[in-house]
Amino acid sequence: MERKTKLNAEEGKQDLVITREFDLPLELLFKAYEEPEIVEQWMGTKVLKLENKKHGGWQFETSDAQGNVVFRANGVIHEFVPNQKITRTFEMENSPFEAQIEFFEFEKITEETSRLIMHIVYRSVSLRDQMMKMGFAPGLNMAHNRLQNVVNKLK
Repeated sequence: MERKTKLNAEEGKQDLVITREFDLPLELLFKAYEEPEIVEQWMGTKVLKLENKKHGGWQFETSDAQGNVVFRANGVIHEFVPNQKITRTFEMENSPFEAQIEFFEFEKITEETSRLIMHIVYRSVSLRDQMMKMGFAPGLNMAHNRLQNVVNKLK
């Protein structure tokens, strides 16, 4: 199956550029990152906090079937412009990975299609490369496929 989420990781650089086109109007794509209930559905995680404003915070948590927390991430939202962009930090708790900064840009292609461009900057090339080895790209593609399916039901 073709990966619709495209990842560009240039050799020797500490960043990634991820691009995905969705069969969704821009407003619905943005809503998938803005509304906690929708985020929970496509990410498969619990949204503990999502303050969509400058200096707002966010925190997500995933538990296993026994209720044990297996993943927790958080950060600060530095910029939030509806239907245009979100800039935030991302930090996984209890992991060797340092905080990273993420720039999300949302673009209208047509009335019914839109594009998400994610630019993620890591502290070092080695940290970026470690993340790539963890199956980051296939996981993100699966999450974006779920986003498309979940938000399609809102149309």
